[in-house]
Amino acid sequence: MQLTRRDFMVGALGAAAVACSTAANSADTVPYSSGDNNPKFKAPAHTCDAHFHIYDNRFPAAPNASLIPPNALIADYEKLRSRLGFERSVIVQPSTYGTDNSCLLESLKILESRGRGIAVVDTSVTDEQLKELNAAGIRGIRFNLGRAGATTVEMIEPLSKRVADLGWHIQVHMSGNDIAKNADLFARLPLTVVFDHLGRIPQPDGIKHPAFAVISALLEQGKAYTKLSSIYQDTVVGPPTYEDMGAVARAYLKIAPERVLWGSDWPHPSPGKFGKPNDATLMDLCAEWAGDDGTRQKIFVDNAATLYGF
Repeated sequence: MQLTRRDFMVGALGAAAVACSTAANSADTVPYSSGDNNPKFKAPAHTCDAHFHIYDNRFPAAPNASLIPPNALIADYEKLRSRLGFERSVIVQPSTYGTDNSCLLESLKILESRGRGIAVVDTSVTDEQLKELNAAGIRGIRFNLGRAGATTVEMIEPLSKRVADLGWHIQVHMSGNDIAKNADLFARLPLTVVFDHLGRIPQPDGIKHPAFAVISALLEQGKAYTKLSSIYQDTVVGPPTYEDMGAVARAYLKIAPERVLWGSDWPHPSPGKFGKPNDATLMDLCAEWAGDDGTRQKIFVDNAATLYGF
């Protein structure tokens, strides 16, 4: 069959359009996230991602940093925001930068009113520095005790007393075993405690683990929150259902739906044995575990608005 010049031009233009579309889709692919589908769940207005990190090699890593991921910039994160359909964001200082919050603060300037931050400080921080962090949008401090770094368990109580007057909370990343060991400490703190990643409850123990009882009691008393985030770290079931972690999430939601937050944990610096997750799948699972629209409104919007002051 012979092609006319018009047929050839139409075919060439069509191929070019397909190539451009493919290139655009590739450009829109979210770095450090598997899949390219959007979630089935439509995020309500003002949905907040309560946990993610930014990495930028323009900022030096702490001398003792044990985790130094490649760049994961705000421009990359905006692709996640577009894919999942949320508006608000809480940047969490990663262990990589220790107590140097420069990368976090620069990122907050870019996010403007859409962003809040969780910093890392040690006991050398001054009251003036804390006030400056507050003015920049910081609403709490993190103790990452899951790996050696800038903070220790011994710092939790004295720093909690210092930041309580600012209306801040503390955020704790700690193994479930260590949470259970420090139950008395968390019970006597003068401010809210936010437990990262469902409290890092070990599997297959799940809700039978002592840490679940510790966190649940604090949730019931209105003294704590926990995050539906990084469910891929402790699962033994894995994708696509993560059912073992789903059982823990549903149990928390039954106890205190007003004390649970959703977070992406992008760019997934510790993805576990199953590799980089599909962020759309994770969002859909959290929406499913919530069970009803009222609870979804709480975990995706209202609880974060209350805790971070949006």
